[in-house]
Amino acid sequence: MRKIELFIEAVIFQSRWILAPFYLGLAFSLLLLLYHFLAQLFAFVLKVPFATESDVILGVLGLIDLAFTGNLVVIVIFSGFENFVSRIEAAEHDRPDWMTKVDFGGLKQKLATSIVAISAIQVLKAFMNLEQYDTSKLGWLVGIHLLFLGSLLTVVLADRISAPTQHPSKRRKTAS
Repeated sequence: MRKIELFIEAVIFQSRWILAPFYLGLAFSLLLLLYHFLAQLFAFVLKVPFATESDVILGVLGLIDLAFTGNLVVIVIFSGFENFVSRIEAAEHDRPDWMTKVDFGGLKQKLATSIVAISAIQVLKAFMNLEQYDTSKLGWLVGIHLLFLGSLLTVVLADRISAPTQHPSKRRKTAS
């Protein structure tokens, strides 16, 4: 019976590798996002000489939006892989500082923060281009942004409340 238990545990433990293709797919999606970014940048550069200030700001906001989305994908790839699949051995590589500090709670906060930032850019783009939006659409954009913001605050509060507190013996040592 013990051999069966050990076999089941090994299968369950190794099943985490099923997530690896998801992260590879996300890495491929970065290439697709880069293609879209470059196409948008090229179109933007061609229009800049004839664009209004508002058009330039909207174009830059669109590029920032894509960059934030790329950052979000990278955070999910690295942090998700390290938290759920395997440690990334990057001794000879340039390892970003955040990689060693982002746990699952931090990943949730970074993910929510990025979504709120992307949502804020969409709202800002709508307000910069008011003539193309009706009141109902603007209301939905602002409402959804507020929902994302509320979700972020809820995640942060939940993480703060559930954070492990320091053991009383440790508090006495640091207080003296």
